[in-house]
Amino acid sequence: MQNPVISIDHISKYFEIYDKPEDRLKQMLWRGRRNFYKPYWALRDVSFTVGRGDCVGIVGKNGAGKSTLLQIVTGTLRPTGGSVQVHGRVAALLELGSGFNPEFTGKENVFLNAAILGLSNKEISERYEDILAFADIGSFIDQPVKSYSSGMVVRLAFAVVAHVDADVLIVDEALSVGDAYFQQKCMRFMHRFIADHTVLFVSHDPAAVNTLCNRAVLLEQGRVKEIGDPGSVTTTYLKDLYRGADTASTPVSASEVTTAGPDERGGDVGANMEILPFNDRSDAFGSGGASIIHACLLDSKNRPLSGAVCGEPVTLYVVIRAHKNIMSPIIGFYFRNSRGQHIFGDNTFLTYKENPLFLRVGQEAAVRFSFILPVVPAGEYSFAIAVAEGTQEEHVQLDWKHNALVVRVTDSSCTEGLMQVPMQHIEVSICA
Repeated sequence: MQNPVISIDHISKYFEIYDKPEDRLKQMLWRGRRNFYKPYWALRDVSFTVGRGDCVGIVGKNGAGKSTLLQIVTGTLRPTGGSVQVHGRVAALLELGSGFNPEFTGKENVFLNAAILGLSNKEISERYEDILAFADIGSFIDQPVKSYSSGMVVRLAFAVVAHVDADVLIVDEALSVGDAYFQQKCMRFMHRFIADHTVLFVSHDPAAVNTLCNRAVLLEQGRVKEIGDPGSVTTTYLKDLYRGADTASTPVSASEVTTAGPDERGGDVGANMEILPFNDRSDAFGSGGASIIHACLLDSKNRPLSGAVCGEPVTLYVVIRAHKNIMSPIIGFYFRNSRGQHIFGDNTFLTYKENPLFLRVGQEAAVRFSFILPVVPAGEYSFAIAVAEGTQEEHVQLDWKHNALVVRVTDSSCTEGLMQVPMQHIEVSICA
């Protein structure tokens, strides 16, 4: 790689582990002539490079050395051996609230952290309103950070690093905190940032690594086990993770297997889903030629739903209003998880391709998409809804609402993957 932004060259790091507090004093008195500690190698001979436009995911079990590596890259830890070179301004989100003074207000911490990251007082003042809007913590900005929830701390910290013109962004699991709105806002920012900057991203979520990263590094007991395509690396990581889990699981006896009968799946096997009201003030963009004025989920009798069960039929009902004459309007949606990954989606283009619609200024249109709710893991999800004008390939976005309709899945039979195909029948036959 020519002119890498980050060069990590044979990095090693060990910590001194003492069995008893008094051993530290003995170590000082003996001045190294005798060791009263056990060396713990957090990293051993780690090497790789990261270029501009790269997002490299760092994965591994707890204790693999991920956070230690990031702290060495940011300069908060010195390596025992090897060297690191980083070109450009670095902004980091490491431990929750690191760099924040809990006694200072949010505003004071904004100015302090942005100054540490290299902005002048004038530059911070010019960007302060944008930082405040991104964090979206309201009047809490004038309260001490010690009164913040963990989600609010991450909101403020991410808002600062998003506005300091960094060349390198380092993120250590920060996106796992916060609600679906903010997580998706962060993911949209990171997608834009990656285009011509550099990101190191630590996560235990393979889906997030596969979505964001173009390369991944798997650490195991402080060493690099695998570097390469995110899909391949995260597959190895999951195999290692579940291999460890399998050894600790409770064995199933033969009698339990032979007496197990068929599992007839019904409509209740999915997940309980809470459906929040339409959010007409969600993050949005578009030329303004039309507006999405309402959205909800309906049951089979066209009644608005405040809750549903994954795996049952519903209708997404959307109402739009034209603010100009619109030739060939396209109305569509994406159902997305909190990471911004598209679970599924559709639009009206192909249905009306041969007979295009026309909306006059001031006219409203109601759209219905009927489908089976997917069975998805527990968590927050949202419907991004949009109206555009043109064709599938060439169109102008008139109104796009990122989180028009939010749903919360509280429990689920789906534990792996983005979604689960509902099973109609499961049966085990024991062969003689």
